[in-house]
Amino acid sequence: MIEEWAQDRPKWEQIAEVIRTRIADGTYPPRSRVPSVQQIVSETGVAVDTAQKVLANLREEGVIYTVRGMGSFVVDQPLTEDPGQR
Repeated sequence: MIEEWAQDRPKWEQIAEVIRTRIADGTYPPRSRVPSVQQIVSETGVAVDTAQKVLANLREEGVIYTVRGMGSFVVDQPLTEDPGQR
């Protein structure tokens, strides 16, 4: 997912940026599942709390929604601009 961490930004922000980019480029189309907390932990080596923060932030931004027991999914109309660039 991330080959080298930027030292000047929190890891959760960098992971969220990768997921936002994948949503924007169609890797994760609307209503498709995004990586779970465990998948994020496995792929990046971050702590569970960090992975949870990634998904919580994307939910707050309105980029994904979570269905309890099923996972997190891309919203029907994902944002076209990067909310981190406001």
